[in-house]
Amino acid sequence: MDLSNLKPASGSTHNSKRVGRGEGTGKGGTATRGHKGAKSRSGYSRKIGFEGGQMPLQRRVPKFGFKNINRVEYRSINLDALQSLVDNKKVTDTVDKDVLVANGLADKNDLVKILGRGELKAKLTVKANKFSETAKSAIEAQGGVAETL
Repeated sequence: MDLSNLKPASGSTHNSKRVGRGEGTGKGGTATRGHKGAKSRSGYSRKIGFEGGQMPLQRRVPKFGFKNINRVEYRSINLDALQSLVDNKKVTDTVDKDVLVANGLADKNDLVKILGRGELKAKLTVKANKFSETAKSAIEAQGGVAETL
């Protein structure tokens, strides 16, 4: 057996219907599209969500709220995540963007904000774009430094 004699399993393929190839074939004339109307025309495509003229769902449902285009998204990292880095001996004294990226806590293009959930028992120098008040005070209570980039 080789590539030259491979073929699909019997009954798994069908010949496509050759339509619009003359009246003698029995599939000429309207070419199985029925008579007139938008669906019989070439180039017809129904718009997404079209419900046959009934008011479509996306127009029936009320709209509210907005997306602020100036919003700045931060990747939030809690103190317990920093403490687990210390416990696993992944970091000793300084936590910065490179350390967070290397340990999968942030992506290289993320802005990082340190939040105050959990407990920090190590003296660390933490460099991030933003700190919550609780995180900053917890880091400084251990004798560490919270450095805003």
